[in-house]
Amino acid sequence: MQPQVITIVGAGITGLWQALTLARRGHRVCLLERSPQPFAHAASAYAGAMLAPYCEAEASEPIVQELGVHALALWRAAYPGLLTRGTLVVAQARDQAELARFSRMTTGFTTLARADIDALEPACGGRFASALHFPAEAHMEPVAAMTFLLEAARAAGVIARFGAAAHGDGEVRIDCRGLAARAELAGLRGVRGERLLLRSREVALTRPMRLLHPRHPIYVVPWGEGRYMVGATVIESDDAGPVTVRSALELLGSAYALHPALAEAEILDAGAGVRPAFADNLPRILVRGRTLYVNGLYRHGFLLAPVLAELVAEYLQSGAHDARLFSIEGGG
Repeated sequence: MQPQVITIVGAGITGLWQALTLARRGHRVCLLERSPQPFAHAASAYAGAMLAPYCEAEASEPIVQELGVHALALWRAAYPGLLTRGTLVVAQARDQAELARFSRMTTGFTTLARADIDALEPACGGRFASALHFPAEAHMEPVAAMTFLLEAARAAGVIARFGAAAHGDGEVRIDCRGLAARAELAGLRGVRGERLLLRSREVALTRPMRLLHPRHPIYVVPWGEGRYMVGATVIESDDAGPVTVRSALELLGSAYALHPALAEAEILDAGAGVRPAFADNLPRILVRGRTLYVNGLYRHGFLLAPVLAELVAEYLQSGAHDARLFSIEGGG
């Protein structure tokens, strides 16, 4: 197929990967974003930006791990700032049943005893008797990664227009607006995620840690320079307003349980984003004529965005599509 003129609407993590992938395949790409400033309205900016396909298998369909493992390779090839230090999953002594359940639901880990945990992550200081280590998983700071992708897309020839209306003159339109496309996508709902950004001079974690709990599991992701992202709630709501007191208390209490020194950390930011999701929490690529909607990534935006971009590129090239993810109106 000859290169096409493609308009991509929405410059969150999904739209950025679509733009970069399609431009590198020779298409002429224009990326439109309603926000005058990059990422100002993107739910992606509130992400933990963990690439954790093995951990996510605990509560997601098998296809998430399948695609996520492939996406890990795509991220490694594209982004030099990716940190592959694995994920450490722990639980308090009273919650060891949660750790056992997590181990039954997942693969790709090694089981660590106390001494092994402290050798891998000395900041744990003997607080956990056992843990699961997922060595292949990775993480990044989300806005830094999105900034890199935007500049890489521009270098590949993408024209990025911010503060622009959501229409374009391309032969193909790819809609990556997330929840803003809800009026056009039946069944799309919002899932609110709240997170805190802390800074500590006493804590020195080097990899994401997940603290399991029957009601308030959290993860803590190191973003460098003593900064830690603590997240995240999963609330069935499309309210993007400020973090609630209840959620802040839950997140801070769990962070304290993970590492008591976080009680002295500074709170740099508290924010909430609304993730777009369908009923099964799996993404969709909906084809309506020359418009493709890429949406419903739920909490797997950073994980699945690169592989969804590859799938769209292959569809435009040859018509090939994975029936588990594609819905082509009128057949195909």
